[in-house]
Amino acid sequence: MHPTPASASIGVRPMRLSDLPSVMAIDRQSFPRPWPLEAWLSELQNTAAHFVVACAGAPPAPHSWLRRWLARSRQSNMPVVGFAGMWMMTDEAHIATIAVDPAWRRRGVGEQMLRELLRQATARHATTVTLEVRVSNVGAQALYRKYGFEVVGQRKAYYQDNREDALIMTITRFTDPSYQEQLGLSARADAPRSLGMSASDHSSDAESAINNCAL
Repeated sequence: MHPTPASASIGVRPMRLSDLPSVMAIDRQSFPRPWPLEAWLSELQNTAAHFVVACAGAPPAPHSWLRRWLARSRQSNMPVVGFAGMWMMTDEAHIATIAVDPAWRRRGVGEQMLRELLRQATARHATTVTLEVRVSNVGAQALYRKYGFEVVGQRKAYYQDNREDALIMTITRFTDPSYQEQLGLSARADAPRSLGMSASDHSSDAESAINNCAL
């Protein structure tokens, strides 16, 4: 029996080959131009890419040692309820896609995956983080602004399914110590305090059509 959105906790881990059936099902439910299997296989082998999945588990145990033990023992059986990914381009982290199973949206799943991508961008010494988002996707834009993204440009007719424009959003002060501390990347903090601060789009880089966020 799978956990339900009301009862489950969420864990985020690196995507693996066995996740692809679930990932592709969510992709088809989320975006008008889902990636083919070949694209996903390529990304899993791409050393410049980092893709993660969100997994739904049981409610956290009351004691930390028990919670850790349960997380390890159940990880392989936890259903995938979302995925996200980014590419490293020299010192720039480009967020390519974030998507959540429709039944699990508006529950902070996408936000947890975004935070994990930002942590990974820090670990990979990124100096900026950027993405494209549909101009109509105000929910995603609100999430990104929550984490310090700012609109720095616009791409006309960027999305091939309907020729919609894309906003270019970037964290320009990603390496600023105060930003890192607020985000909890270099200090003991679980969430941003006020980064100027939950989303649906995804990216097909071969077609220059990034979908980006379906939360």
